[in-house]
Amino acid sequence: MKDLILSLSPGPWKEYELIDTGGFEKLERFGKFILSRPEPQAIWDKSLPETDWKKLAHAHFAKEKHNPEKGQWQQLKAMPNHWQLSYSNADGLDMTLNLSQTSFKHIGLFPEQAVNWDYLYRKLKAFPTPKPKVLNLFGYTGAASVAARAAGAEVAHLDSVKQVVTWTKHNMESSGLDGIRWIVDDAMKFIKREARRGNVYQAIVLDPPAYGRGPEGEKWILEEQINEMLKTCAEILDPKDHLLLLNMYSLSFSSLIAANLIQTNFGPVKNAEQGELYLEESQGKKLPLGIFYRFSSF
Repeated sequence: MKDLILSLSPGPWKEYELIDTGGFEKLERFGKFILSRPEPQAIWDKSLPETDWKKLAHAHFAKEKHNPEKGQWQQLKAMPNHWQLSYSNADGLDMTLNLSQTSFKHIGLFPEQAVNWDYLYRKLKAFPTPKPKVLNLFGYTGAASVAARAAGAEVAHLDSVKQVVTWTKHNMESSGLDGIRWIVDDAMKFIKREARRGNVYQAIVLDPPAYGRGPEGEKWILEEQINEMLKTCAEILDPKDHLLLLNMYSLSFSSLIAANLIQTNFGPVKNAEQGELYLEESQGKKLPLGIFYRFSSF
């Protein structure tokens, strides 16, 4: 059976809106507050005039000249440094997520991932195995971990940065949940230890960055190491009842690469879906924000 190829964007979300994109930037509303940030894929012109962007935005992220990923926030209107955003869906998922302006343009949330939160919650609620064990590698601030825990799964959340894991704990507590296992470690080292120990997970979530560092300076380069990582994941994924969700954000990657990686390391899989994640802005343009591949045994 051929994979189902999709382009996925979250449905209406009251507390989030992509207002406009262009000129390598995006203008977004998170709750009551509007931010303008760099966006390398927005290579077209803005639909709204620059005066509207400046009038609407509460804060603008200004990049450093020699480091496009780092910079500082310029406050244009009064707003708090920390605030919360709610997310819920028709299946019963209800989360409260904590946001904050960081020096790397991120605020603790990737809105396009809402389609994957919905997928995880729906699949884990219907999982054949009671209390499935979920491993979220490169977990960041953990909305996927919170969604999995809300579905009743046993969740292990891994990230290489202790402060980010603490952020996830706040998201869990704000959502009225507990019981997530926290792991500060290098993702590759951890799963290789799990393979040697014979530990098995029913679900694995991977959202690796293009580049990264482990807690002891271990280097991560997506195109050089993702094949080896998936090969090890195949060793620790339950062969009977399972789910795997892979998301990658790289300008040079297509979903065909993800499909080849899965086929090479897992062989034939069931209920496979692959494609592109995007957000549609209020002006009608669609902003691509990564590729995904997901499959399950049921």
